[in-house]
Amino acid sequence: MPAHVITSEQQRDRMLHTPIPRLILSLCLPTLATQLISVFYNTADTYFVSKLSTSASAAVGVVFSLMSIIQAFGFGIGMGCGSIISRSLGGKDNDRADRIGSSAFVFAAAVGLALCAAGLCTLRPLMRLLGSTDTILPYAESYARIILLAAPIMCASFVLSNVLRAEGEATLSMYGMCVGGLLNVGLDPLFIFAFHMGVRGAALATILSQGVSCVWVCAFLRGKKTLLRLKNENIRLRPKFFLPCIALGAASFIMQASESVISVCFNTSLLKYGGDIAVGAMTILTSVMQFAMLPLQGLAQGAQPILSYNYGAKNAGRVRKAFQLLLISSLVYSTLLWSAIQIFPSVFASIFTPNEELIVFAAKALRIYCGVLVLFGIQIACQMTFVSLGNAPCSIIVAVVRKFVLLIPLIYIMPQLVSDQAMGVYMAEPVADVIAVTFTAILFSRQFRKSMTALELEAKNSDA
Repeated sequence: MPAHVITSEQQRDRMLHTPIPRLILSLCLPTLATQLISVFYNTADTYFVSKLSTSASAAVGVVFSLMSIIQAFGFGIGMGCGSIISRSLGGKDNDRADRIGSSAFVFAAAVGLALCAAGLCTLRPLMRLLGSTDTILPYAESYARIILLAAPIMCASFVLSNVLRAEGEATLSMYGMCVGGLLNVGLDPLFIFAFHMGVRGAALATILSQGVSCVWVCAFLRGKKTLLRLKNENIRLRPKFFLPCIALGAASFIMQASESVISVCFNTSLLKYGGDIAVGAMTILTSVMQFAMLPLQGLAQGAQPILSYNYGAKNAGRVRKAFQLLLISSLVYSTLLWSAIQIFPSVFASIFTPNEELIVFAAKALRIYCGVLVLFGIQIACQMTFVSLGNAPCSIIVAVVRKFVLLIPLIYIMPQLVSDQAMGVYMAEPVADVIAVTFTAILFSRQFRKSMTALELEAKNSDA
């Protein structure tokens, strides 16, 4: 066998015996880089389009909400299939892993196609719903019409990236995103300015870049250098393979897709109690959290294949060690981030605006909004472990409780309980987090103990 072809035994040996700290580092750094490149796609479009007009720039922001929804579907399916693939590989069931990855890939593309058709049929009212004014609408429609055509590619790309991460090849997933990210930066000015295509050029650059990235990863998974392969006989819709991916990915979908709903709730409430400056501050808070939380998300997603792989191999000891390291690392990072925000809130705010009045207001709001951020590492670690071990009900419950049962009602309740009503809106976040983390920790401690006991018993019976 050629030296460059990885075998299932070599990969299993790496995932089951490499020291966990080194393994997590080797997976979380490329995962973090992949996320940064993903954010960079929209940032690049915004930067170049902003040179056209304010309305054109605003249109990119409006359509970004639509892209977030499309990506939420792909991300959810990808996270679900990644967990199942890693557990299957850990349990030496490579054939099932192949079938899960291929079926999830086809299903994600089908979902993207459905979203494309629905979006194109309701384009104008959809753009209005997402916040387009009369001046923004023509740009938003032009941009969204092209972006929607790439919905199948977006959804499928998330699945392919998670297939690579699930087998322990996070670096290769990163390379695929790098190809697309660099191409997008080069094509944006070419299409927008040289070819005079305006916002349509930015959208075309985005979908071509993502298409190339998807084809690159797809070609790799069809080749001989990967453990898992997209085989012709497996590329078909099989409910018994993609339905479990939906169940496990539901929590990730809820977390990402709900951001648009929560953003609307925050903005309408803040507009009522604090006016434009309060809404502007919320935009800054959201931007700060988006970038500041990326390392935490990268860490959690990097740990997922390790947890799932060793759970599939019935190695309870390494599952415990991986979770403990994930929890400690997440808490250390969230504590450092919390400390930095509490000590230097103005520095964080000034990154996103030069307006002195807005910086002062946002700095105060940031301290309140991130008041218990130190606890968020617990929420992330527990929720990702639920997904990694295949506990779909609990992963969905903790996501729904934090977002819908607690946060959205508190956005409207908290302003009625404090004198400074605008700051009361920001208080909804820390109050929801305290209750949600407490609930999650209690539920997780019981479920994790039960899962590890069952796994150890199953391992003993297998040995016997």
